Amino acid sequence: DEQPFNANIEKIPTLRPAFAKDGTITAANASSISDGASALVLMRESTAEEKGATPLARIVAHSTQSQAPAEFTIAPCGAIEKVLAKAGWAKADVDLFEINEAFAMVAMMPIRDLELDIEKVNIYGGACAQGHPVGSTGSRLIVTLINALKNTGGTKGVAALCIGGGEATAMAIELV
Repeated sequence: DEQPFNANIEKIPTLRPAFAKDGTITAANASSISDGASALVLMRESTAEEKGATPLARIVAHSTQSQAPAEFTIAPCGAIEKVLAKAGWAKADVDLFEINEAFAMVAMMPIRDLELDIEKVNIYGGACAQGHPVGSTGSRLIVTLINALKNTGGTKGVAALCIGGGEATAMAIELV
């Protein structure tokens, strides 16, 4: 969307914090709600074979995480840890991570707390750069992750999103 191109860089240091009086979250490090659309067609492998469809990727595992609403920023960490365990993958097995964030710190928390390689996270920019298409976030993450894996020669990826209220979800996918 238009937001990154319309930003007034000089105004950023003067923006008021969104939550705490002396907080660090401002409109400059928060995602904008934006237009967005993407679509996924999901089916069993046997159905794809029957229909002659060529799958792009397969879902390896899915997980959710719930905790106290005030701890929403770290909810994706738990979801990522759970999905890696369900998939039987180590962090090193994952080529790319796509982590949605309403606020920049939500994507930064798994990088810090899970010690993710920053070069593997949101390689095309996250929601702060691309916008936050409410209602299309999950499919946007998966479509972005599939294309990023294809473009970089990777095969395994994890998408995670904070869904508010202390909850998060994550999905491990593998290109086929």
